[in-house]
Amino acid sequence: MRPTKSLGQHFLSDYGVVNRIVAAAEAGPDAVVIEVGPGLGVLTERLAETAGRLIAVEIDRKLARRLREELAARTNVMVVERDVLLVTPGALLAEAGIAANAGYSVVGNLPYNAGAAILRHFLEADNPPRSIVAMLQREVADSIAGGPGKMSLLGVSVQVYARARKLFNVAPRAFYPPPRVTSSVIRLEALEQPLIAPDQREAFFRVVRAGFSAPRKQLRNTLAQGLGVPAAQVSAMIQAAGLEPTLRPQDVPLEGWLRLAEGNRAYGRAGREPS
Repeated sequence: MRPTKSLGQHFLSDYGVVNRIVAAAEAGPDAVVIEVGPGLGVLTERLAETAGRLIAVEIDRKLARRLREELAARTNVMVVERDVLLVTPGALLAEAGIAANAGYSVVGNLPYNAGAAILRHFLEADNPPRSIVAMLQREVADSIAGGPGKMSLLGVSVQVYARARKLFNVAPRAFYPPPRVTSSVIRLEALEQPLIAPDQREAFFRVVRAGFSAPRKQLRNTLAQGLGVPAAQVSAMIQAAGLEPTLRPQDVPLEGWLRLAEGNRAYGRAGREPS
């Protein structure tokens, strides 16, 4: 099987890395696992040995057909030929005969060009996973797991839903064909309650996107420019959030972004939201 460049395919072939991913997933005989991008099925085979039920979602038709043939004897595995971004987790579970609101985890060697979108797709679902163990480009993994001083828009967008921890790096030689970059495996553990409600997402991320619109500038400047609000209002918002206006966006802790978003909503309710 030749990898498809447009799909960003790099097939994991190192069994030592596979075993570490399976161990990190902690998928026992009662576990339901959704694997994203199984590729040649090296990780799929090991997950099938440990997990109670496994749903392997593969966008590539040839690979999906090959996986069905090779895993035909595995009664606990279902291979779904689908773009995972176009189907809800609940629909995948229901297709496998599992309750749409059942607990499950996600494991996957995610394509570099869609990894962040896939994480958000699951974390923002009506029924989010209990945990995600994912392989991503190292810089993306570092961005997701970063704390104050290394925060990013992606890091904030993940950490409002889950605790993020980087586990280990993976060298290019662990893949076929070898990518030009180093990869990393991360584990996300879903918060019992997300830090933002679904009806708060748009307003919250409007503030965060504005803040990171010019990451090297000071917070008061990026927010004023990104939100299109007067500097005086931005200064009041920052002060009310207990932050220094000279901070740069990457230095603002997650709690600070939550307070800034609440401050922006408060100004809107008071009739001072910019037109």
